[in-house]
Amino acid sequence: MEDLLAQLRAAAEPTRLRLLALCARGAFCVSDLCEVLGQSQPRLSRHLKLLVEAGLLERVPEGANAYFQVPPGADLARVILARLPEDDPLLAADRRQAVRLAAERAREASAAFRRDGADWDEMRALGLPAAAIEAALLAALPPRMGRLLDIGTGTGRLLELVAPRVESALGVDASREMLALARARLAERGLAGRCAVRQADMYRLPLPDAAFDAVTLQMVLHYAEDPAAALAEAARVLKPGGALLVVDLAPHDRAEVMERHRHRWPGFDDAELAGWLGEAGCALADAITVDGPLPVRLWPARRRVRGPVSVLAF
Repeated sequence: MEDLLAQLRAAAEPTRLRLLALCARGAFCVSDLCEVLGQSQPRLSRHLKLLVEAGLLERVPEGANAYFQVPPGADLARVILARLPEDDPLLAADRRQAVRLAAERAREASAAFRRDGADWDEMRALGLPAAAIEAALLAALPPRMGRLLDIGTGTGRLLELVAPRVESALGVDASREMLALARARLAERGLAGRCAVRQADMYRLPLPDAAFDAVTLQMVLHYAEDPAAALAEAARVLKPGGALLVVDLAPHDRAEVMERHRHRWPGFDDAELAGWLGEAGCALADAITVDGPLPVRLWPARRRVRGPVSVLAF
């Protein structure tokens, strides 16, 4: 009862209700919330601290910043939010400000990424048939999933695709610019309540063992210094019996592609993936090919129900 009372007391304040309503629609850092609400950082920091301590919000560190969002298990927060009137003028103004801010952040991130010479839409850059790849990806995943993790989520396109099938989805990426684009995409499409992103190293995921029902790695492994370690870490956070899907290039001899896009590996063959996945405690099913200028392979696998996952030591 004390926990319930603490949560009710934490929510019973106008500014904290506004913060809850905003953070239910996406992840925001303190400076963003200051701009949207027009209040000082010390004042909002105190409110956020109370909400986090009560379990109504979670604080996700990312570099020098931290982002605040409503955690998946905050049932009382969602009950409270459901009672807030959508047509309240103050809440509506907050939403408009948040949409404007998200659009500005997305433009800044996209411009910075292009200025630095990185092409964030790799499938388009390689001339790959994105629609066919996405259709094959959706067909290879289970029709219904609880929690999904997308490693190397980039601009969050995969999270958008799987949102109707999952209870919640998390995308991780090492690039803060990519994450800014992903947050804008999810907020724009109204998916921030179900899908979230955070900064993370794919070799050291800040996530507990066996936390997800499905894990995906799309066009990620060809950049990895150690693909086996990345797959072992993906398997570690996957529940026994859970689905692991790897989407990447099949072997090719296009040296100019590797040089221009800074690829570490010229694609992968089935034997390599089967070996790495087997070491990680997963069983590989039949691979699928999507033809294009560069052939793309989909490797669906399941984590074995029995037997330890082999996680490489660092």
